[in-house]
Amino acid sequence: MKNIKNRIQRFKEIKFCTLLILCIPCLSLMTAAFADTFDSVKIVLLEETVYDAQIDAVRLAQPPITLRPGDMLVIDFPGEASFNEPFQIDSEGFLVLPEIGRMQIHGQTIEEASQIISLGLSSVYKDIDRISVVLQERRLLVNVLGYVKNPGPVNLTGQATVQMAINQAGGLEQGAQLDKIQVRRKNKRNEMSVFVFDYKRYLDTGNLSIMPRLKPLDTIFVPASPLTGNVQVEFDARTLTAAGDAGESKEAIKVFGEVHRPGIFKYKEGSSLVDMLMRAGGVTRYAGVEQIRVIVGGVPQPFNMREYMDTGDPALMPQVGKGDTIFVPQMSDQIKLGARTVYVIGEVKIPGAYETKEGATFFDILANAGGPTRFAEVRQMRILRKDGSVDPFDFQAYTEQTVEGMTLPQINPGDAILVPEKTDMNEKSWLKISPDHAIMIVGAVRRPGRYEWADEMSLLDLMAHAGGPVPTADTSRVKIMPRPNESNQKPVYFDFGKFMNEGGSIDDVPALDAGYTIEVPELPRDPNDNRSQWIRQESQRSIYIMGSVVAPGRYAFNENLNFLDILAQAQGPTTQADLEHIRISHRKEKGTRVTKVNLALYFETGDDSLLPQVKPEDVIYLPDQNRAWLQKPKEQTVRVLGAVGAPGRYEFNNSMTILDLLAEAGGPRSDALEEKIVVVNVVDGKPKAQLFNLIDFAKSGDYNKLPVLRVGDTVYVPDESQSARAQFRNNLSDVISVVNLVRTLTTGF
Repeated sequence: MKNIKNRIQRFKEIKFCTLLILCIPCLSLMTAAFADTFDSVKIVLLEETVYDAQIDAVRLAQPPITLRPGDMLVIDFPGEASFNEPFQIDSEGFLVLPEIGRMQIHGQTIEEASQIISLGLSSVYKDIDRISVVLQERRLLVNVLGYVKNPGPVNLTGQATVQMAINQAGGLEQGAQLDKIQVRRKNKRNEMSVFVFDYKRYLDTGNLSIMPRLKPLDTIFVPASPLTGNVQVEFDARTLTAAGDAGESKEAIKVFGEVHRPGIFKYKEGSSLVDMLMRAGGVTRYAGVEQIRVIVGGVPQPFNMREYMDTGDPALMPQVGKGDTIFVPQMSDQIKLGARTVYVIGEVKIPGAYETKEGATFFDILANAGGPTRFAEVRQMRILRKDGSVDPFDFQAYTEQTVEGMTLPQINPGDAILVPEKTDMNEKSWLKISPDHAIMIVGAVRRPGRYEWADEMSLLDLMAHAGGPVPTADTSRVKIMPRPNESNQKPVYFDFGKFMNEGGSIDDVPALDAGYTIEVPELPRDPNDNRSQWIRQESQRSIYIMGSVVAPGRYAFNENLNFLDILAQAQGPTTQADLEHIRISHRKEKGTRVTKVNLALYFETGDDSLLPQVKPEDVIYLPDQNRAWLQKPKEQTVRVLGAVGAPGRYEFNNSMTILDLLAEAGGPRSDALEEKIVVVNVVDGKPKAQLFNLIDFAKSGDYNKLPVLRVGDTVYVPDESQSARAQFRNNLSDVISVVNLVRTLTTGF
């Protein structure tokens, strides 16, 4: 407002002066125009003043914001790094600040809290006038308890809902009762209020008005379903709902008897007796639907469901309500017994007793019973004869005509057809399969166990039935053990992995028979992780790598691997490894043979012929570059003696010169006699010395003047004490000493 007024005032002054100077005769006209402009500006100023007054009135009408637990405050304190992050009011209404600790600001306004904080900080800090306190964000501190995965306090945004709080607590546990969730809240008098709402209804409709609005320090409690009982047990949602839908006993309807899912079900307004039966999965085929009993309000009432379904008369159906009970009795049929009765039992659609006619075949009787179910083991059907004998029948073999001349069994009155249950791989009763029809697979497969065996199966079928090898399986050496009663008990080994990767004839796969045992070994674990596991790996299938590698140890090996595979498995050489002098000891070969490998040369050339062939039980050794010099043979070194930085023995090859050798030895010292370097060569077993003038070479740069060095040679660098001048000075000093002595003896002085 002040800026607008100032601009108008300047505009008036400039306008007025300009009019006086330029157009005095038209003063009256311009004065009128200026008056109109000033009136319009006054109107604008008046409107802005009224607008500001309205804003101030609204601001005064609203109550000031009071702080509550969970609020995030920003304390602007220039120069203090400890106040750069926002502070949150805890669940007790305290704000914890550096140096001064906890301060109670719950229920205070921003201005009051700013004064309290400034007063508290004034005892520790200076220049408190620079502090400003701003409410950054309103948050909710809420407790979520009961049947949630992570019960406890949660920190939510200011507009969070009950659903967000439950999700923040990990979600609902199986068995939570959704229609009785509570929100507990204390008022100013510390009295507890409880709000119960139907969370399931909210999930069905999405109506937010069903859920109570959260406030700070609220507690959300999720109760457990009454069906979970008072003992903590493991269950899933399917198991729980199979016993009802978690309705309370006093208000729920109980349905039991010949229904598929007897249990306790919550009553829904308008539900009929048929609705409740359908919620229980419907009646079974053994139900006596003409004799259903319903207890309504404590009074039993009969219900003939068959008559109701035939007539559709609603008057025949009792009205059910909260707490009623429905019982479906079992149909009482007379046991069928006659001269031509045949029994079909086991895994068929409709087991029972059937009257047969003359000429009825096995197919007729089996079809009358609805045929085998998907759980039927049709390979092991049994015909139980009236005289007590038992005839096996392979129904699958008959349908596939795998056995020549196979016919259907003759069924006589009094006989029984038994269709056994198929043995599940997870079935605990594995004794259902007799030993003469079973084969065992153990070791590193996904589902080891005892499986039914048939002659038309192969090793591939068995491996597939067991889920295949696990990732850590050693498929290169699958062991096949014959039956214990066979004369030849030697195991047979088969490279299953090679067959699967490269293919081959099915005739190469070893033949199996019932009673055999298949073992799929497991590869050893990393020896650095678990040293107790390496013993599971046979030495005949292992290779050893030692020395300067990242992970030395004993590793599984087969003919498909090479030298680089093993080196990579050991995570490669260390930075100190001597790649030029790798050694491989071949233990399985007769005599002693060691292969030398220059891996550095392979990296330079990429020549695969430099890499050796490794076999099981070989030992790979990578020496260290800093190994003791005594470990280096003299035939591979050159000696450097005298006035050099680091005299000693150094490895030497034909690509090096005396300059490389002197540089590796630290170079000549400052007192070295560089023009008299002696090189001792060994020629035909005899030493031969030659001089080398390093100073002349440095002046000329002629590499032809460099002496030829070979392994076994010696380089000596003398120092200044061995020069002719030094020897002359020493001799002259000796002469002067003798003359002085003679003079003293002759003169007496």
